[in-house]
Amino acid sequence: MDIPAMQALVAVAETGSFSRASEQLFITQPAISKRIAALEAELDVVLIDRLGRNTRLTEAGENLTASARRILADISSSRDAVRSLSHEVAGKLQLATSHHIGIHRLPPILKEFTQTCPQVDLDLKFMDSEYACELVSSGQIELAIVTLPDKPADNLQTELIWDDPLTIVCSNEHPLTALKNVSAKQLSAYPAVLPARGTVTRGIVLDAIAPFDVSINTSLETNYLETIKMMVSVGLGWSALPMSMVDDALCAVPAKSIKMRRQLGSVRLKERTLSRAALSLLELLPAA
Repeated sequence: MDIPAMQALVAVAETGSFSRASEQLFITQPAISKRIAALEAELDVVLIDRLGRNTRLTEAGENLTASARRILADISSSRDAVRSLSHEVAGKLQLATSHHIGIHRLPPILKEFTQTCPQVDLDLKFMDSEYACELVSSGQIELAIVTLPDKPADNLQTELIWDDPLTIVCSNEHPLTALKNVSAKQLSAYPAVLPARGTVTRGIVLDAIAPFDVSINTSLETNYLETIKMMVSVGLGWSALPMSMVDDALCAVPAKSIKMRRQLGSVRLKERTLSRAALSLLELLPAA
């Protein structure tokens, strides 16, 4: 099993087709088919079922793809380790971040990074923080700057960069604005617009309200805080957002008994040797 064949298998698994895999790897579709066929012949198994224009990994294909991803990640780490012996900061940096951090926190850092490290090919991917941590854990992404999980996987190393306190918000015309100190019971009387189920931020909000033994009526939910802000501003419900997002379109409602705080920071694989590009970016983060 050679490296190009494993790259072809992983590309087909990720894209779901031979044609898109060929575009990803910048080679012809027949070349992709040839590499997959060589793997299947060598192992005497079917790795991919061809279902018309679609593809589906067989059980053997799923097992081999998982191994191939780990092998390719190790090769990439080895290549980066060798490159790190050079003083030049270059190569490709795959960075995952959430939409909120990418919009509100990272721009000045990325501006300085691209100016000081112009030879780096930055591959910036926007996604949910939880999914970003999964990709770092599996070795598919080198570095993530996201909302830190309460209980990170054992193979992950996290570092706090920003404390991100949350506050209860509503539209400027919402009945809650008339109250000087909102209680959890009063919040339960109105519909809420909350982050999606399974997200760290939603857990923080519900955990802060849980001791008061009230039921929250969630009318809408979404992964994107900017969308939540818009829906709250037009009166679709109250929510909890970072204080940094509060502007004239929203009203921050005092709720002294409800304390909510997120932690934003970097996530990396403990045993992975980071590229010089990743290390250079991490050096800029404390100043943020």
